[in-house]
Amino acid sequence: MSAAGTNGPKWAQKTITLPRQSRGCHLVSREIVKEIEEELSQFKCGLAHFFLRHTSASLTINENYDSDVREDTETFLNRIVPEGRSAPWKHTLEGPDDMPAHIKSSMFGCSLTIPITDGKLNLGRWQGIWLCEHRDVATPRSIVVTLNGI
Repeated sequence: MSAAGTNGPKWAQKTITLPRQSRGCHLVSREIVKEIEEELSQFKCGLAHFFLRHTSASLTINENYDSDVREDTETFLNRIVPEGRSAPWKHTLEGPDDMPAHIKSSMFGCSLTIPITDGKLNLGRWQGIWLCEHRDVATPRSIVVTLNGI
């Protein structure tokens, strides 16, 4: 991670890689915080920005306790974005799950901004960071984390 600024606002940035996940919504808060906790601890107040460098997965904040929420979200996404031969998509070069993955990624987005308070991500009690994997066969996913604050 690189950092700049000593007397005023600080900046730091690091790219982390999450291991390959199966299709579905995965709670990844702990893995992400583990990778950035040393740098995060240097900020009293600020913002953490997370940018997923992929177009067939997404990031979102949602329930961190009941895994049924993640399963229900995956069920919902699969019902509203059709796949297979009957789906109307032209882009099929990378397989029948690729275009639906792009649409799902656009629905949730590829970035999050979370407040930093006293060296920690200031999430609500029941909130967690999800990596939503929209492909049947995925690759490891990289996230650029940018921290800014004092």
